[in-house]
Amino acid sequence: MNATSSEEAPGRIVLLTTSHRVAPGLLSWPAWQALHAADRVLCSDGAHPQLPYLREAGIRVDEAAPAAEELVDACGGGRTIVVVATGEGEPALTDGLARLAGSGRIRMPDLELLPASYDLPGARLLDLVQVMDRIRAECPWSSQQTHKGLAKYGIEEAYELVEAIEEGDRDELREELGDVLLQVVFHARIAEEDRDAPFSVDDVAAGIVAKLIHRHPHVFGDETASTPEEVKEHWLRTKAVEKQRTSVTEGIPLGQPGLALAAKLASRVRTAGLEVPLPQVEGVGYELLALAARAEAEGVDPEAALRAAARAYRDAIKETEALGRSGSGEPHGQVS
Repeated sequence: MNATSSEEAPGRIVLLTTSHRVAPGLLSWPAWQALHAADRVLCSDGAHPQLPYLREAGIRVDEAAPAAEELVDACGGGRTIVVVATGEGEPALTDGLARLAGSGRIRMPDLELLPASYDLPGARLLDLVQVMDRIRAECPWSSQQTHKGLAKYGIEEAYELVEAIEEGDRDELREELGDVLLQVVFHARIAEEDRDAPFSVDDVAAGIVAKLIHRHPHVFGDETASTPEEVKEHWLRTKAVEKQRTSVTEGIPLGQPGLALAAKLASRVRTAGLEVPLPQVEGVGYELLALAARAEAEGVDPEAALRAAARAYRDAIKETEALGRSGSGEPHGQVS
C-alpha cells in the first residue's frame, strides 16, 4: 500500500521515551496501556535496557528502524505503532515525520510523544557518578589520585565558590558548585577502593541524610521551632549529644584562615555562655584576634569583611595603574 494514495484511517504513532536514570521496567501506567494496546511495538536498538522487561510482560518487540514513510504506511487502517525510543530520541525518524507532515501530500497518522519514565530531582547526579567511575578507571591522571593528593583542590574549589558567591556571578556560582561537587564524588570514588574501610558516595549521602533528619526534629520530628534562633538551638543540642565533646573547641579545624578561626572560637565561647577574656598581650596577632571576636559578636564575618575590603583595595590599585598608563603610557612600577 502506498501512503500517498491511502484513503484508510491514518492510525497512530506513539514515540515512547524512557529515562536511563530510572530502573528499567518502571514505566508509567499510560505507557503500559499504550504498549499493550499497540498493534506493533518497534525498537531500533536490540540492546535497549527496557526490552527484557517488555518481553517479560508479554509484549512482542520487533527490532526495526523503519523510515518515516514506511512507518506511516504501517499505520494504515487505523493501526497503532509504538516506537520505543533510544537514548538519542530517534531524531532521524522525528525529522522525517516532520518533513512528511509539512509536505501536505499525505494524510498523517496521529503523532504522540509519550514519556514512559521521568527523571526525579537529583537524577543527573547518577550521570556524575557514572562519569566519575569511568574516569577513575580509564584516565591515567585520575586513576592515580589519592585523598591527600586531591586535598589542595578541595580548598581551592571552596575558595573559588566563595568568590563566586561574593561577586554575585550566577553562571560562575553554578560552575563552582559543580567543581565542589566533583571533589565530593571523586573522594568517594577513591574511598571505594580502600581495603580496610571502603565506603561509597551512597554511604556519604546516607550519612548526611541521617544527620540532617536527626538535627531537624522540628521538621522530621515532634519538636517545634519558629525562629532561626530556635533552629540553631536544636542543632547545637543534638550535635552536642552526637559528638559527646568535652570542650567547645573540639571540631574546630585549626588549619582554616586565621580570622575565621578566631571568629569560630569566639562564636563557640559566646554560644556556650562562657566568660573567657581575650589574652592581654601586645602584638598584631592579638589585635586581629580582638577585632575578629568583636566582628563575630556584631554578627559580621571577619573573613568576608576583610575580603570585601581587599577587593576595594584591589580596585583602587587598578584605578591608580590605569591613571599611570594614561599619564605616561606605561603602568607605574613597570620593569622594562
